[in-house]
Amino acid sequence: MDRSRPLDLVRALGLALVLGLAWTVRDRANLSALALPDTDDVMRLVQIRDWLAGQAWRDLTQHRLADGLPIHWTRLGDLGPAALIGALAPWLGRHAAEVAAVTAWPLLLFALALFLVQRIARVVGGPALAGIAAVIAAIAYPATTVFAPGRIDHHGLQLVLLLAGLLALLGPATLGRGAWQGAVAATGFIVGLETAPLVLTMAATLLWRWSRAEQGARARLAGLVLGAGAGLIVARVVFAPTLWVQPWCDGLTAQAWHAAAAGIGGAALLLLVPESASRRTRTVLAAASLVGMALFAALATPGCLAPYGGVDPVLATRWLAHVGEAQSIRSAPLPTSFAYLGVAAAGLLTGVRRFHRDRHEGWGVLLLVQAVAVVIACVQLRGAYPAALLAAPVLASVVVAARDRGAIRLALAWTASAGMLYPIAAQAMTPPTSPAGPAPTACALPPGLARLPRGVVLAPIDLGPRILLDTPHGIVAAPYHRNNAGNLAALRYGQDADTDAAIARAWGVRYVLTCPATAGAPALLKALPR
Repeated sequence: MDRSRPLDLVRALGLALVLGLAWTVRDRANLSALALPDTDDVMRLVQIRDWLAGQAWRDLTQHRLADGLPIHWTRLGDLGPAALIGALAPWLGRHAAEVAAVTAWPLLLFALALFLVQRIARVVGGPALAGIAAVIAAIAYPATTVFAPGRIDHHGLQLVLLLAGLLALLGPATLGRGAWQGAVAATGFIVGLETAPLVLTMAATLLWRWSRAEQGARARLAGLVLGAGAGLIVARVVFAPTLWVQPWCDGLTAQAWHAAAAGIGGAALLLLVPESASRRTRTVLAAASLVGMALFAALATPGCLAPYGGVDPVLATRWLAHVGEAQSIRSAPLPTSFAYLGVAAAGLLTGVRRFHRDRHEGWGVLLLVQAVAVVIACVQLRGAYPAALLAAPVLASVVVAARDRGAIRLALAWTASAGMLYPIAAQAMTPPTSPAGPAPTACALPPGLARLPRGVVLAPIDLGPRILLDTPHGIVAAPYHRNNAGNLAALRYGQDADTDAAIARAWGVRYVLTCPATAGAPALLKALPR
């Protein structure tokens, strides 16, 4: 038995507990009121409540949103928080159980992520890196924000699964590790598609090893096919939503499933190649497999080429472009990009240097996956979440190396590795008189809204999930890309009386909420004549 595992686990739990307690104390007022950090966290809790109240397992439709909108998530992300709520409710009461669940679940994932980072650091750089890598990962902004109390959205779970898959790839080439990598990849696919490019990068690395006829590569590839194939079967049988065959590729849909199945099929065909095949033959066949999968995705599942391509151009400009994690480094303000990409860029540059010096294959694999994450972050800032965590092992090696080079070198190494310092520096970079950007689209709910007779509320897009959580009302708009019609209605309301009347009739609107200019003030409520 590896005696380092208990140490890494204790260290991960300790860091998660200490930081989690500090975050919980800081946010206790919001947590006690279930004022969760992000609209997706709120909607996740709404979905969990509906499921626990009797909504069907496969029915992911939010029936109080836009006359019934299918959400692009799966039940897998609901299981953890729902299990905690179900276990604690008989003892604490429903509200306290929900507060405890939304607090504890992200911190459990945080501890798992820190544990996996340590295991990865041990594989690529030795035991001396593990503890330091854990500390660096624990303060690796912006990755740590997805593990804060209240963050029950699926991003934290995706990061844990990504790290687990990477650890399997870095370990010995065996059938079991390949199966584990495939199963983890399939689980991540069920949760969401945001990390798909990173998973594909790791799979391509495995194919490259197979093309070089490395020892154990064939067994690992066979394990990957078995694990991922079994995971896809579970996805289809257990987690496929009611609305399965739709022109979407933004989650567990028929198009996404068929694209993933084609990829696994292409990898499986390589197992038919005899062991005696030359490296050149293997390389050609591996490249042909990748090209074939790409062509299949382009021709048979076109929705997978642009998962958010169905967003109306008006919404893309006036709403989606202002969603923080969906911005690119071109559209986001410079301080925001610096805060998000600072520690990832430091890790990437250090990783290039480390691999150039050591030529250790583990550093090379880690560098490749991190480079892809940074490229994703340049297109959508959400790529900075995995990029920041993946930087921890290589930055830990810099800190270890600086120990023998004097206090100044050590201080500089820690400064470059401390992700929490980059948003602080970004704030200092922001001029006090700089434009504030687009006006906020959400504000506080007006007192008494929940006590009004049930009806449909037309409100700013980002206020929608909160209305669902705190009131019995239906809503027209919420920040989800499938809701083109409802979100366009929310943006167009207020243009003129005729347009407003037409929108109100079409959606059966009973109440209208508008956000005042004063930040933090409750929304202005207007009841329409019936």
